[in-house]
Amino acid sequence: MLVVLGYVVVFAAVIGGFSLSGGELGALFQPTELLIIGGAGLGAFIVGNNGKAMKATLKALPLLFKGAQYTKSGYLDLLALLYQLLAKSRQSGMMSLEGDIEDPGNSAIFVNYPRLLADSAIMNFVVDYLRLMVSGSMNAFEIEALIDEDIETAEHEADVPADSLNALGDALPAFGIVAAVMGVVHALASADRPAAELGALIAHAMVGTFLGILLAYGFVAPLAALLRQKNAEKIKVLLCIKTVLLAAINGSAPQIAIEFGRKTLFSTVRPTFYELEEHIHQMRAAAQSQAAEAGS
Repeated sequence: MLVVLGYVVVFAAVIGGFSLSGGELGALFQPTELLIIGGAGLGAFIVGNNGKAMKATLKALPLLFKGAQYTKSGYLDLLALLYQLLAKSRQSGMMSLEGDIEDPGNSAIFVNYPRLLADSAIMNFVVDYLRLMVSGSMNAFEIEALIDEDIETAEHEADVPADSLNALGDALPAFGIVAAVMGVVHALASADRPAAELGALIAHAMVGTFLGILLAYGFVAPLAALLRQKNAEKIKVLLCIKTVLLAAINGSAPQIAIEFGRKTLFSTVRPTFYELEEHIHQMRAAAQSQAAEAGS
């Protein structure tokens, strides 16, 4: 929603300012200039990206028009889930988690967190490393190194759409100049026309430069910046999980381990210690109530 609002502000400010200064809006309507810039930009995007990058970019675009994916309530659920898993492993041994991680959809712990179950990236990350912890064949240093490689790969992969959009944004002003130059060439080729018509042709040519810059810095480049921000939020989730699991592997109690993870979060979404403690109590009470109902 904020993306649409931002676009409206950009468009209103630019077009409104031009109109208030006495400019004719009709002069800005140049479909051929837009065709040159848009077509050249699309062609450059196709040339500069392989099929996977183009698919990833198209898949990422709708996400930019949605709100924040990772909120305080989501982190409360994540930390509460990790606490329950680690508490169970501490009480009954790591092998007690085998059934939960092999079939999370039917796990008495995971089913209490439907939002996390629906997030395949988080679920795969948590389950994969819990499985390694259950196997007991890797030490803390090996798991940490593997997690770091995994997160680095995820970060590079997530940055592909942002890099593609950023490259497109950088190219659009140049394509705007191309369109303007072609318009000037057309105007000079029509030098025998009256001065009024020649002036109109030159004005139309200059619209190409205007459109290229406006599309680049008012529409495309901000999308790339927003996508990088969203990617940083995704990576922060993985770093939080990493911190909690490594703390547990190194012998920290579940309550201390999730406190380590809480401290890694951005301040805008970081729950307080007491908020997290209260949420854990609520989730444990709900789980116990469900277990009692199932037993009766």
